[in-house]
Amino acid sequence: MPEVVVAKPREGKFNKNAARRVRVAGKIPAVLYGSGHAPVAIEVEPKQISRILFSETGHNTIFDVEVAGLPAAKAMIVDWQREPINDRLIHIDLKRIALDKALRVKVRVKLGGIALGVRTSGGILDQVLREVEIECLPADIPANIAVDISNLALFDTLRVSDLPHSDKVKYLNAEDATVAHVVSIREEAPTPAEVEAAAVAAAAAATATAEPEVAKKGKPEAEGGAKKADSGAAAKK
Repeated sequence: MPEVVVAKPREGKFNKNAARRVRVAGKIPAVLYGSGHAPVAIEVEPKQISRILFSETGHNTIFDVEVAGLPAAKAMIVDWQREPINDRLIHIDLKRIALDKALRVKVRVKLGGIALGVRTSGGILDQVLREVEIECLPADIPANIAVDISNLALFDTLRVSDLPHSDKVKYLNAEDATVAHVVSIREEAPTPAEVEAAAVAAAAAATATAEPEVAKKGKPEAEGGAKKADSGAAAKK
């Protein structure tokens, strides 16, 4: 049985002060919109919304919304805001959905097992994509995209094309996008011989750069000396 969210219409002005009064009363200000209907300002129970968000299907959970004076509707949570300090929900957006129309949603990627490159080669697993975007009918939205990474060796890459595919779900991410890979924890430190060779090369480069400057300084002095000699010869004559 889908969860039933009983919402109460908000009355009066819809501004920050009105929303603050709703929160002081222990409710969450919300908006219900979509499916060709005008947006409706409502207030809902925070415990019920938190239970939905922390469920297995999370924000992709489909539930019934009942608002006094309006027909019941299927809906999903499409956006929410939390207070930065105490992480309390302060606003949510609910969207009416039609069960016969495809939706675009983001679904969590759940990696199972311990990668071979971690077990045997001392690598570390780096998950690049924690969610993927898919398109499907509401009834076909998976709780998560589960994939076994036990055979992922060091420097191997798991891509979107490697995730479970079916005719009911269409991936909107690029098929070659990286989901996860096993990387080396750190590069090997250079040997003492490599350090010494690098120092010698740096010293040689510094010397080669300095030599042309010495030649430039010596040249004007030689020309000046030649000019003095020519002047002396002219005086003798």
